[in-house]
Amino acid sequence: MTENIGVLAKKSPQQTGVERVVNAPLPTVYGKFQAVGYLDHDRGDEQVALVHGDIGTDRVLTRLHSECLTGDAFGSQHCECGDQLAAALRAVAAEGAGVVLYLRGHEGRGIGLLAKLRAMALQAEGLDTVEANLALGLPVDARDYGVAAGMLQDLGVRSVRLMSNNPRKHKALVRHGVQVAEQVPLLIPPCESNITYLRTKRERLDHDLPHLDAVAHWS
Repeated sequence: MTENIGVLAKKSPQQTGVERVVNAPLPTVYGKFQAVGYLDHDRGDEQVALVHGDIGTDRVLTRLHSECLTGDAFGSQHCECGDQLAAALRAVAAEGAGVVLYLRGHEGRGIGLLAKLRAMALQAEGLDTVEANLALGLPVDARDYGVAAGMLQDLGVRSVRLMSNNPRKHKALVRHGVQVAEQVPLLIPPCESNITYLRTKRERLDHDLPHLDAVAHWS
């Protein structure tokens, strides 16, 4: 891990971009991490990078994880988010080094918690995740990954092995100056509650989910 991890930083109301604020040890069930806290001055969000081991600068195993309260905290099976977060943390620990960025403000692909719950209610009535957002007059995906790139650059990361099935994350990092040396699949076995959601992500949002081909018994 880079050596310039600091303590509480001074905040200026004129600042823009992402600022590293604090670094604290965070022992977890997956292993020992450093929780590096950031403030996104442009959006006001508080962000955290979970860093394990000496990450170096190139080909760093990395996950950009969008905040998902229902999946990450409540174990929702509507999506695979909680399982993906756990799998990413396990993978980083097994690798011996890596970064998981937990991106707040990304709830519901950027539409917020209450809007996401409204969209889930519409999905229960038969709309898919794309149709539900549009029916609410909201964008299908409002996430921005500039802050993620800024956090990685602050940590000294130049290129990543990106744990993701979403090609948009790959393109966004490259656009913001972080090279993607490899895209590493993060495939979670589907269940009956999320198979429709996952198929929609593959068919309408271009996620690379080849493992769904083996699931034919859920309509």
